[in-house]
Amino acid sequence: MTFEEVTEYIDSIPKFTKKNSPESTKQFYERLGRPGEKSKIIHVAGTNGKGSVCAYLNAILMEAGYTTGLFTSPHLVTILERFRINGIYVQEETYIAAFQQVMREVHIWNAEMGEQKNSYHPTFFEILFFIGMLLFEEKKVDYIILETGLGGRLDATNVIAHPVATIITKIGMDHMEYLGDTIEQITGEKAGIIKPGIPVIYVKQQENVTGIIEETAKLQRSSTFPLDSNAFIILKNTDKSIDFSFESKYYGYIRLTLSTCALYQCVNVQLTIQALEVIDKAKTIKKEHLLRAVAQTKWEGRMEEVLPRVYVDGAHNEDGMEAFMETVRAIPKVGNNHLLFAVVNDKDYSSMVQTLMQENLFDRVAITRIPGSRELKPEILEKIFSKYMDVSKVSLYEDVETAFQECLSKKEEQERLYIVGSLYLVGFIKEILGRQVHND
Repeated sequence: MTFEEVTEYIDSIPKFTKKNSPESTKQFYERLGRPGEKSKIIHVAGTNGKGSVCAYLNAILMEAGYTTGLFTSPHLVTILERFRINGIYVQEETYIAAFQQVMREVHIWNAEMGEQKNSYHPTFFEILFFIGMLLFEEKKVDYIILETGLGGRLDATNVIAHPVATIITKIGMDHMEYLGDTIEQITGEKAGIIKPGIPVIYVKQQENVTGIIEETAKLQRSSTFPLDSNAFIILKNTDKSIDFSFESKYYGYIRLTLSTCALYQCVNVQLTIQALEVIDKAKTIKKEHLLRAVAQTKWEGRMEEVLPRVYVDGAHNEDGMEAFMETVRAIPKVGNNHLLFAVVNDKDYSSMVQTLMQENLFDRVAITRIPGSRELKPEILEKIFSKYMDVSKVSLYEDVETAFQECLSKKEEQERLYIVGSLYLVGFIKEILGRQVHND
């Protein structure tokens, strides 16, 4: 099979399979030989920031001389983004071979079961997880950094029995149709990755969130390492970078430079370093490793400057939007701020728009749609935006590329364009820019 055929098959999986029980996922993972479990595995869950924490973990461990396997989701442009070995996407050929290995085992298992049982097929996310673990096993990486999909308790990645640490980033309201419609229910699902005796490092939040994490850890006899998310000082902040400092238990006073203007990354970096303090018992990771790795790390789609004064951010829920707006407020305004916005229909888009518009930081708004089964018509968003600003300053576009090009044409050189609302939207923008570079 070609790369395109494999990817097309995987993309079509949601059309013909259902969610498997955790027991079935575990049984199949065992049939594969529990690949990856010879490596040290760091398991990361949360609502916002888990991809960034994974990226910073990966960069620091590499800087310290370790080989790494990084499994993240979703991807922005190519499915290969989900599997990185030492920071590099895996090759198409190895991806295809791992897929074929998974499918061979699927066919053998179903043949063995015969009529005794319903046939098994991995879900979209399960097959990607299995592929990743096989790839990391083949390369014998020192560390695997494993990002959960939606939740935690029922996530395919939760078949990992003995990670070296579990990390829980900030928890907010998202994916309620799967995880529950209260913050307590969502926290319970995320905390489901906590394993007996395995340390858990997490962001301290309101009591109803922190209490559930701590109670789960207590039941599992797991030591807890909460992070005070306000325990840092911003020393310098520009539209390109942030200098900040905090007091670390092991490293003492640390002053770091981030290659991003995203203020929320300060908390994610702190959480990463706190986790490594717990994991790195031999103290092989030095302060200079932290400084170099953090300064060099750029995580795509998180307040990423893709063109001069054009930023894409994957915030797609109310908490993410609050974090995005914190950064927008901190960047000096020159002329008009332009906003390009699109969202899928199962998000709380009314609250997201309210958060965006509460301080009148955007002078012009372009609304477009994300095609597919979760599409939300731009006209619906226009009605919501019109509650907060003159509708003459709101423009509707049928496709992302037209909207993007129009926004660029209206933006003066020193003005800023912010693109936000969905990682799918970020993916479309990155694809458009990639085509332009290729054609040039």
